[in-house]
Amino acid sequence: MTWQSPAEFFAMGGYGFYVWGSFGLTALCILIEPLMARHRHQEILQELRREVAADMEDEKPAATLND
Repeated sequence: MTWQSPAEFFAMGGYGFYVWGSFGLTALCILIEPLMARHRHQEILQELRREVAADMEDEKPAATLND
């Protein structure tokens, strides 16, 4: 298929909306996925740090009361 102008290229023979919409949505997903993965990774690390801190608190010897 040959196009005589940029407008014909972007129209894609009447399927431009579908073609460019699909391309745009795919590009958006490819860009957002690493950001979401990094955010989830940070959440998991924070959760693990809280769990380790709580475990360390549980392992400390209880303070003795001197009456």
